Amino acid sequence: MRTTQNHQPKNIENFKQNLLLWSQQFDDILWLDSNNHTDQYSNYDAVLAVDAFTTLRTDFFDAFEKLKEYQVATNDWIFGYLTYDLKNTTEQLKSENFDGLEFPDLYFFQPKKLFLFKDNHVEIQYLKMVDNEIEQDLEAITNVSQRAIEKPLNSIKIKLRIHKDEYFEKITRMLAHIHRGDIYEANFCQEFYAENSEIHPIDTFNKLNKISKPPFASFLKFEDKYMMSASPERYIKKEGTTVISQPIKGTAKRSKNNSEDKKLAEVLSKDPKERSENIMIVDLVRNDLSHTATKGSVVVKELCKVYSFLQVHQMISTVQSTVKPETNAVDIIKSTFPMGSMTGVPKISAMNIMENLEETKRGLYSGSVGYFMPNGDFDFNVIIRSILYNASKKYISYSVGGAITAKSDPLKEYEECLIKAKAMREVLEN
Repeated sequence: MRTTQNHQPKNIENFKQNLLLWSQQFDDILWLDSNNHTDQYSNYDAVLAVDAFTTLRTDFFDAFEKLKEYQVATNDWIFGYLTYDLKNTTEQLKSENFDGLEFPDLYFFQPKKLFLFKDNHVEIQYLKMVDNEIEQDLEAITNVSQRAIEKPLNSIKIKLRIHKDEYFEKITRMLAHIHRGDIYEANFCQEFYAENSEIHPIDTFNKLNKISKPPFASFLKFEDKYMMSASPERYIKKEGTTVISQPIKGTAKRSKNNSEDKKLAEVLSKDPKERSENIMIVDLVRNDLSHTATKGSVVVKELCKVYSFLQVHQMISTVQSTVKPETNAVDIIKSTFPMGSMTGVPKISAMNIMENLEETKRGLYSGSVGYFMPNGDFDFNVIIRSILYNASKKYISYSVGGAITAKSDPLKEYEECLIKAKAMREVLEN
């Protein structure tokens, strides 16, 4: 049973910053922040879950079945992540590429302490609360010491797992698959990394979030492993019997010149290659949602709409379905995972080809982080534009990907990857 208390901070932004600093004492943290990009689909402006009461940690084998058992048995809020490599539990696929991060394939926890932000109010929910615990924590949060932004502990040198010439060669091989008809589109990903390097995770997240301000920012701490994400993309959300997915396909840079910036957005909205990429993934998402949808309920609410963020313009579509009230929440995720925007068309063939061409196990990158509510509703993002960190191994990683189609120009695809990588590189090297 959770104890609930409402709190109205004098300054909501200061409270959020203090809360994040205070949370660092715990081994299990998940912070989700919409950065005021609230829309018709948002439940909360921000959420913090900390201090695990129970946990589920597993590899890919029977992962969704274990998650379903945990979600049903807990019957409470649970927070966590799904790595891309859970593809291996739903299909005859494998993940044998290099893994410098070593995150478990799936991790969820039931938090003792939960903070739900909406407008200028915070709903605080504590599990198994002791006397005056909320009041004592609020005092500690208010008085937490505001540390100065700390410098990196050493110079961080970013390396490429795939160099430019090798990237072109791999794209050429992928285009051969497309021209042969093996696939129509695939999301090819490459890793940038640093070894023997240390960062201050909370400061790194704050810098990344400040220069990006995305609608699905998230900070994850799991023991010695961290994720600092500036994701602009929602994977899937369920509210009642309504399910939505919002794939992104199509990226353009921003310009400080207002008229030039508007032109870049307009060109993106009309670009035949970018629209083709987006529409192919929309069709894939429609098919995925149909596995659990009631007959005839899958609809495209928004097609190829351009949204502008601080770093990039993005082309986003919204697909919606209706499910029966008794449909299990985990089954909806299992039937759509991994998300279409990070795989390709046809999905299984694309994932198999990517495994053979990519050099790094994707792991948490292009997976998802989010939560289940006690009533079975859920909301999950897509883990892109993210810095991943194994503190014990002193290994830092970020990856970027791009959709390859028959119309792809390898040089332009490479340049798009650099645009997507810009924010992470700036945060780590400055």
